[in-house]
Amino acid sequence: MLLRLSHRIDAALTPWFPEQRLFLKSDATTRFVRLRPLTQAISAAVGILAVSWLILASAILLMDFINAGSSRQQARRQTSLFEQRLNDLSNDRDLRVAEAAGAQERFNLALGQVSAMQERLLTSETRLRELETGIDVIQNTLRRTIKERDAARAEIAQANAAQTAQAGSDHTDLGEARDVAATLGLMADALSETAKDRDAQAAKVTAEQAKTAAVAKQKQQMESRNAIIFGKLEEALTVSVEPLNNMFKAAGLNPDDLIATVKSGYSGQGGPLSPISFSSMGLANSADQSRVNAILQGLDTLNIYRIAAYKVPLGLPLKTRFRLTSGFGGRNDPINGSARMHEGQDLAGDYGSPVYSTADGTVTYAGWENGYGRLIKIRHLYGIETRYGHLSQIDVKVGQKISRGDKIGDMGNSGRSTGTHLHYEVRLSGKAVNPMTFIKAARDVF
Repeated sequence: MLLRLSHRIDAALTPWFPEQRLFLKSDATTRFVRLRPLTQAISAAVGILAVSWLILASAILLMDFINAGSSRQQARRQTSLFEQRLNDLSNDRDLRVAEAAGAQERFNLALGQVSAMQERLLTSETRLRELETGIDVIQNTLRRTIKERDAARAEIAQANAAQTAQAGSDHTDLGEARDVAATLGLMADALSETAKDRDAQAAKVTAEQAKTAAVAKQKQQMESRNAIIFGKLEEALTVSVEPLNNMFKAAGLNPDDLIATVKSGYSGQGGPLSPISFSSMGLANSADQSRVNAILQGLDTLNIYRIAAYKVPLGLPLKTRFRLTSGFGGRNDPINGSARMHEGQDLAGDYGSPVYSTADGTVTYAGWENGYGRLIKIRHLYGIETRYGHLSQIDVKVGQKISRGDKIGDMGNSGRSTGTHLHYEVRLSGKAVNPMTFIKAARDVF
């Protein structure tokens, strides 16, 4: 049955694959190998499949190579754009800080001028009250002198009338009359001097009132300028503080907890900015006091955020070219294919690329660990830990204090790894979180 089927297949394939014989000749004998049509067809099919597989595999490798090249170019462009944006944001932040410092200096100068003007205004008001009091005394003295003059005139008239009645004639004592006339002359001179003094005091009062009006006008102009300065300061603070506040929130950190932690551990000279109290300077509280204290509080918050930004792992641990490979989350293990949790972010780059710390901290582990290979662990504030795995070289020791941007090792392929890359982890209170959350949060500020 099988033999007949084989003959039929050979007969059907004979037009395309005629039977061939391969002769093998030796010194004594000659042999041949017969190639049936079916055998030739199977060999041709195998050859076609092999050639097709070779072409398909070459095409796949070529596409992977092209895609890898375009991915590297795209990564380079993204890295260049990110670095440019980082530099622009850093320059803008420095400009905002410089503007805030300059505005604060101008505000302090304006505050000093306002205090001096208020002091001059109080002095002018005091002198004005003294002049008004002097005028009142002079006016009272003048009224009393006029009353005494009228009373003296009345007494002189009564005396003259009595003397005339006693003598029965027009005879008067000329000596007493001359004395009375002299007394009246002296009183008239005294009244004239009093009137002149009153006029002089009134002129001084008018001059002091003009000075007081000029000081009040200058004070009003100064308050208008201060209002503009306050507005610029508040705008600069809003532009500077809000992105930092949003950055910490995007990283899953509570800004209030950060502020409390930094304040509790703040040991540098100066300390936080204290609110202004005008009453302690001998001045009445101003309507701008609340705005001044709000600005000072904003500057204090900005300073605290600046300190916290260096103690939180924000940004990237690499400064050379790289590409993102395996991300945080579930994946198929690249070695055995089983489903596993990947607790970090892989960044593939050149062997020996420098690896940098992403925040201030203390090295808690620097050595070999199964799976990670050469591994560095750094403990930061707020219960944060970063890990740097598969390194080719470790440049730090356990207990060493690290600052943000310090070089800690080189990228490698140690441990359980299929290629050169950095395994970067971020842990909060011992639990692994997505490092891209911190990296993306920093892109909006740094």
